Amino acid sequence: MIKFENVHKRYPNGTEALNGVSFEVATGEFIFLIGASGAGKSTIEKLIWREEKPTSGKVILDGKDLSEMENKEIPYLRRKIGIVFQDYRLLPQKTVFENVAFAMEIIGESQKDINKKVPMVLAIVGLSKKHKAFPSELSGGEQQRVALARAIVNAPSIIIADEPTGNLDPKNSIEIMRLLRAINGKGTTVIITTHDKDMVDTMNKRVIEIKKGVIVRDELNGGYDNEL
Repeated sequence: MIKFENVHKRYPNGTEALNGVSFEVATGEFIFLIGASGAGKSTIEKLIWREEKPTSGKVILDGKDLSEMENKEIPYLRRKIGIVFQDYRLLPQKTVFENVAFAMEIIGESQKDINKKVPMVLAIVGLSKKHKAFPSELSGGEQQRVALARAIVNAPSIIIADEPTGNLDPKNSIEIMRLLRAINGKGTTVIITTHDKDMVDTMNKRVIEIKKGVIVRDELNGGYDNEL
């Protein structure tokens, strides 16, 4: 369970990113966060993985007020969260296998477990035959699937995907969303920020729309545009 309670966030430069935001995300939900650039979507993401803290209000994850979390606890919080970035953020000098394995290495997993689990995850995203390839040898869709594999390899309870189809053609966009839906079907909470109207309309999931730091719509089975 993720819960925002009357969250305000003002940055040191005076920008008010969020103004009284309140919502809940139940375990296993699939939601889209939509809104114009600068609306506050990225701030919500950063608050969830504790890159930022609210100016006031509470962000609660699994019953824990993240503002009260000590710095030493943050790495353990982030083990619960898999993050998929729009720009992939793959390590260019590492192979596909090594990029995914790196997510396991940094939390101290054994080489035995890495050798067992990474091939399983690469099979899920359809990249078993690309395990020795480097990012520069992959298409955009393949790089995004590597990023997704890296995000799920540690079996997080939450996936946060920032514009996961932003750099992809329609075919690859559909494939990435199919994978995210399958992951969600196994009980993982999925939160996606996007401007992809067609994908939001097709998926017909919960939509939270943010405008200038305020939630203006929270709709189950919603589309990108509010037709009410």
